[in-house]
Amino acid sequence: MNDARHDAWLRPLLEQWRRDPGGTYLGWFLWEERLKNFRSIRRGVEAVVAEIDADRFGNVYKGSSLETVVGSIAEQRQIFKGADHAFLWKPKLRIPDIYESRPNQQAFGRFLDTCACCSHEAPVLSAIRQLDQMKIKGLGPAAANLLYFLHPTLVPPFNTAIVRGYNRVTGAKVKLGRWDEYLAMREGMLALNAAHRPLLSNDLGAIAGFLFDIGSDRYPLPPDAADAAALLRWQADLARVREESARETRALAQACEADLTHTQVQGWLRDLGHALGFRVWIASNDRGRSYAQGHLGDGCLDVLPAPIVNCGAEDTIRLIDVLWLSAEHDRVAAAFEVEHSTSIYSGIVRMLDLALGLPDHLAGAYFLVAPDDREGAVRAQFARPAFSRVSELDLRFLPYEALRVNREPMARFGTGLKAVQAIAKPLSSNATSASA
Repeated sequence: MNDARHDAWLRPLLEQWRRDPGGTYLGWFLWEERLKNFRSIRRGVEAVVAEIDADRFGNVYKGSSLETVVGSIAEQRQIFKGADHAFLWKPKLRIPDIYESRPNQQAFGRFLDTCACCSHEAPVLSAIRQLDQMKIKGLGPAAANLLYFLHPTLVPPFNTAIVRGYNRVTGAKVKLGRWDEYLAMREGMLALNAAHRPLLSNDLGAIAGFLFDIGSDRYPLPPDAADAAALLRWQADLARVREESARETRALAQACEADLTHTQVQGWLRDLGHALGFRVWIASNDRGRSYAQGHLGDGCLDVLPAPIVNCGAEDTIRLIDVLWLSAEHDRVAAAFEVEHSTSIYSGIVRMLDLALGLPDHLAGAYFLVAPDDREGAVRAQFARPAFSRVSELDLRFLPYEALRVNREPMARFGTGLKAVQAIAKPLSSNATSASA
């Protein structure tokens, strides 16, 4: 494809993509919850490696630590939908062959461990090539979706639509299922990203999202300028996409409404914490949100106490939606993760990071705050083997409705955590025993 002609339509298309409410840029890449998932997915990868190393991984996908982490990727918006398909055990084909073959399983574990521990491009690419040399049946470049959350500036996501979009934009003929083809596509994506960096990002999720939208037929590409009829059809298709984008603004507004609900619940917890005599921390990425004629972070801690900052998990803990700290000591009395519609898995991982990073704070209470109809999903996630290490936590499900109805009486007449614990539902047997 002629470079000058290529740039003539690619830049305007990128500009339109950045404005499109239904595209991956506004709908996924700029989604604040996306950033919260990176550390939780890294923790999930580490759990997979640990289970493989200890020979506790098992021989089925269902219920495994791999299902937990891949499921948390697949439930993200748009681009990762269906990311778990490549890892589902297909018994008739005996693929992917990491469930029944222990050597293949160990090779997969070494691959993940190397990529999780390194910080530079060379060892990541070396690990990919070593895995490719094993020729493990059914284990192809879909594993790059795990690596993306370890190294977003080095490893782009992978799926059929991204490959299709890349081939359309570049005229390449990348094939699915081959690591060497993926690595060649990666080089091309890096070149595209460098050429259009002002409209993209250092994070390769942006260029992957753009190619995903093209490969998903959201944006038709222009035909040869000499074909006037085809050019008219392309312009009509582009107009149709713009109309669809306008309609999808409504869907984006609904997502914003969900964000407002999330903020409102954080505000309830902020005000209740202050009324009960606690110092309050609001997640660092939410402090500036508008709330009650001010901002959500008004009257709250500006910095976390030194014991938390120095615990080694501060980057995750500072993203917990609401923390209540003792008025007299730098101790976390209660932690709240509000899960309106986002990944329950990542919320539990942040609680685990808090508990393991500050073991002397285990006496604190941990709450997953969510709509009443998500109780089943919360319990299902908490029951996963991957969360066996949080069984000792006083982790409870706090329904929206119970909080809404009781927050004002608790603020007027309550003290400490007893009233909040009374309206929350224990998730672990230890918490049940403690409250008996």
